[in-house]
Amino acid sequence: MDLISITAINAVLGTVGSGMANEAGKWAWETLGGLVRRTLGSETRAPAGGAQTETLAAALYRVLADDPAAAREWSELIQVVRAPEVVFRQPETPPGPRFFMNHEAEMKALDKEARRRYGGTPRVAAVLGAAGMGTTAFAKSYAARSAKLFPDGRAYVDLRGGSTATALDPAVALRQLLLEVGVEAPHIPPTAEDRGRLFRRLVADRRLLVVLDHAHSAAQVRRLIAGAPGVLTVIVARGLLPGVDAVPVEVGPLPEKHSRALLAAVVPESELAAAADLVPLVLAECGGVPYALRAAAPRLHAAGRGRRTEPAARTFADDPVTGAAERAYRALEPAAARAYRLLALRPWPAFGTAMAAHTLQLAEDETAPLLDALVAAQLLQDPDVGRYRYRPEVRAHAERTAAEEDGIAACSAAVGRSVDWYLAFGVRARKSALKGGWTVGPLYESLPAGPYPDEGRALEALGSELGNLVQAVAAAAEFGRAEAVYQLVQALWPVQLKAGRHDEVLPALRDGVRTAGLHDPRSRYAGRAHSLLGLDLMELRQYEEAEAQFLAAAAAEEAAGHPRGWASAVESLGLMRLRQWRYQEAYACFERADRILDGIAPGDEGWVDVPRARLLLVRHRGRALSGMGRHDEARERLTGALNGFRGLADAPYDTVDDPYNTARTLCDLAVNEREAGEADTALARLDEAVPLLTAEGATLHLRELARVRALCVSALERGRD
Repeated sequence: MDLISITAINAVLGTVGSGMANEAGKWAWETLGGLVRRTLGSETRAPAGGAQTETLAAALYRVLADDPAAAREWSELIQVVRAPEVVFRQPETPPGPRFFMNHEAEMKALDKEARRRYGGTPRVAAVLGAAGMGTTAFAKSYAARSAKLFPDGRAYVDLRGGSTATALDPAVALRQLLLEVGVEAPHIPPTAEDRGRLFRRLVADRRLLVVLDHAHSAAQVRRLIAGAPGVLTVIVARGLLPGVDAVPVEVGPLPEKHSRALLAAVVPESELAAAADLVPLVLAECGGVPYALRAAAPRLHAAGRGRRTEPAARTFADDPVTGAAERAYRALEPAAARAYRLLALRPWPAFGTAMAAHTLQLAEDETAPLLDALVAAQLLQDPDVGRYRYRPEVRAHAERTAAEEDGIAACSAAVGRSVDWYLAFGVRARKSALKGGWTVGPLYESLPAGPYPDEGRALEALGSELGNLVQAVAAAAEFGRAEAVYQLVQALWPVQLKAGRHDEVLPALRDGVRTAGLHDPRSRYAGRAHSLLGLDLMELRQYEEAEAQFLAAAAAEEAAGHPRGWASAVESLGLMRLRQWRYQEAYACFERADRILDGIAPGDEGWVDVPRARLLLVRHRGRALSGMGRHDEARERLTGALNGFRGLADAPYDTVDDPYNTARTLCDLAVNEREAGEADTALARLDEAVPLLTAEGATLHLRELARVRALCVSALERGRD
């Protein structure tokens, strides 16, 4: 019992539980449930959070105090379970604008908060300012000048809090922070609670600046604040966020001296001199707002060259940002003005030239100059090469102007074309990123796979457009385009399955289920929508709601007469039961799914999938039996699945050649045999699995196998003592 403590047991449960962002981690969690069952003598449901984990750890400790053999097994496990090693990477805040008029007093206020004597209270400052006031530029400039104060880096996350619709979920923001400091995507925990815990652990002894830009609410930022002594969190927001204890640092309008200096920095001296008569009017209109001053540069440039500039139809005296957008818009050529209006009709996070061209019904080489003109006029931002986005207030102006000048029909048609582009892109990328697997919808039958060299590149493409795809689902749902919604949400599946970005796709999946409920509640579309949402919720460990979605999926697929989808929904429920350590119920689900597959006859849709589907169900039943401690029965099932995946003649169903699932089944057999006291046989299984997994590039599985191998070696050494 030397290594055994409630804290150590809790650490094992927490470490393995937080590793479920990848297939290897899920497998490790499910096998851990078998050890818990053996220790407690009965099936115990998996803990769903920190409090339940602590309760389970205490219960295990009480048993281990009186059971030396079980205590020895847990001691060995404690020694081999380690959190994934993270090589801390110094994050860098993106650069601010080249010409920034200093707010020296405000900078010193941030320095003061960073240097104050730490008394256990997190160091937090809130940079506050109206739209266009330069709060983002201020925060970025502070990050650039404070490198010596924060030698471990300056992290930056754009919370996109311009509206409730665009604001990042805290779990998504935590994922971005973890990526910033060096955590690899497969090692990012699935829940916000575990992500926050990992972030706090990683920065506990760091001197780090964290900039949280465009914050929307206290709820959005509260989980992102680290209490470490060396961390300063700078929240950038329009106004105070009640509920966040932060030192307020207000960024107000530039005084006239600095306003003139900014104009002098962005307009050539000779042209500014030639437009001297216009400068006082510009200063009055801009009211010291940096964005408005920058947006006035083209106007002064034109006036300095003797070109007449027309006054804006509306002045917006009380709103310098909207006024500046209006004046810049009125100076555009007609084609650029149309682009400005029609691309702003949805809050696309950052769109590319191809989508813009399709929306505008132009060629890409005609569209690119229009977008460049909008960037030059300060009406678009270009944060990345070939990507564009609007400031929230500027987009609002463009959207209002489109409604007035283009009308509802033209605006609706433009949004429809944008959705069509993302739909075609999503379907083609989905077909390239995940070959095989069944999909529902006409475009999956008619469109070819996308032009990607491999699945990884296709997955990257889907990931880069994820925010826009989610927005496209929302737009399609709003316009009542049910079939587009269904096909778009299926395009997100590789991002769920392979990239683990479950929080980000969740709003789109909910839109899919709502749309199905309104239009096709007893259809295959509804079944697929419910299944995808259930799988996402399962990964987020929201098991109660996930169960409801799987049951709804099964009912819809059964009503639609689609046994392949029906069996898949029941199988998914069984996989969730494995995750919950409810092995008996899991086994029953897999048995039922196998019986449902009996309804698919030769030549029916899905018939070609049946052999592999049945073998997976055999393997799943073996895993469930192993979790129940029925090792001989588990061995029989797993051996049958192994033979099938290897393509051997004595398999229970038609055979397939599947090296990856061959390796995974060998791993299942190794765990089952180790638990049955056959460590030498288990080691032989592992030796056979390693080269297969190595060939598949399954490095995370190999790491988990190293744990199992260490436990097998310990068991053999005990036997020799």
